[in-house]
Amino acid sequence: MPAWVGAYVRFINRTNAAVGRLAMFSLFALMGVMLWGALARAVMTPQIWTDEMGQFLMMGYFLLGGAYALQEDSAVRMDLLYGSWSDRTRAIVDCVTILILFVYLGVLLWGGIESTAYAFEYAERRRGLWRPYMAPIKVVMVTGIVLMILQCTSIFLRDLARALRREL
Repeated sequence: MPAWVGAYVRFINRTNAAVGRLAMFSLFALMGVMLWGALARAVMTPQIWTDEMGQFLMMGYFLLGGAYALQEDSAVRMDLLYGSWSDRTRAIVDCVTILILFVYLGVLLWGGIESTAYAFEYAERRRGLWRPYMAPIKVVMVTGIVLMILQCTSIFLRDLARALRREL
């Protein structure tokens, strides 16, 4: 494999590891928001923003951490046949199946970009009492999808090298 392929794979892996580890800390923010909401309900008047902010933080956690989960191979896999295959056969099957994931993520990205453009153009707000602007969370959504696509290309190149019996 060319040297730039290995450099690309290492760069994407480092980037997604950093973003994924940063996303892990958003759980502390989520716990703080949920704790504040529970205390406010018990002691003071209920806060209208805590539930939606918790949803936004959780979505950001999942989407920004998704590429890191792919990188760490922590996805659930049906190991009926996969475990008995050779490394090369697994790499070939992974190269084929990740193409399906590319199609899925491509459709998500297309819809995400259109939705984000709409949110910016019309200053879209969420329905309800708090009515937060939707553009920031949609930007996080598109960023997470792009990071997953980049991680999938990294995984595809790694598996392609393994299928061709070449080192990165």
